[in-house]
Amino acid sequence: MDVSESRPENGRTAVDTGTIRLLPSDVSSKIAAGEVVERPASVVKELVENSLDAGATEITVEIAGGGGEHILVVDNGSGISAAEVELAFRRFATSKVADFQDLETISTLGFRGEALPSIAAVAAVSLITKTASEDVGTRFQMVDGKTAGTSPLAASFCVPWPRRPHACRRL
Repeated sequence: MDVSESRPENGRTAVDTGTIRLLPSDVSSKIAAGEVVERPASVVKELVENSLDAGATEITVEIAGGGGEHILVVDNGSGISAAEVELAFRRFATSKVADFQDLETISTLGFRGEALPSIAAVAAVSLITKTASEDVGTRFQMVDGKTAGTSPLAASFCVPWPRRPHACRRL
C-alpha cells in the first residue's frame, strides 16, 4: 500500500511522508502550548509559579467559568519592566538561565520561559505589570499569539495629592 494515498480514520488525506518541512509558527506554538497548558488548572499553576518566582508574598487567583471565561492572577511580586514585557512572551525568554551551567543550580519553580508564550498561544492574554522603579505600569495584550498592544498604565491616579487637589475631581 502506498503511504501517501492512505486515509486515516478521520478521513483526511495523509501528508506525504517523504517531505520534511518546518511547521508554521502558529502551529508550532499551539503544539508547544499543549505541553504546558493542558487545562485551566495548569494555567493557574504556571501563573502562580511565576508569581512565586517574582518574590510575591500575596497572590490572589480569580477563576470564572471554570477557567474558560477568565483566569486572573494578581500578586505583589517584583513585576516585569516595560522594556522587557514583550520579550517575556517570546518562547525560551527567561531571566533565570544565562548558560547551560545555570541549570545545575536553578532554584526557581519555572525557568524555561514557556509559560507566558504557551498561554498566549491558546488564549487572549492581558498582562498588567509594574516594577518598583517605574512611575507607571504597563499593559500588554496578546490575541492569537500575536501582540495586540502595549500601553502605559496609570493606576491610582488621583490618590491624595497635596498640590492641586482640584485637578483630581471625579470624572
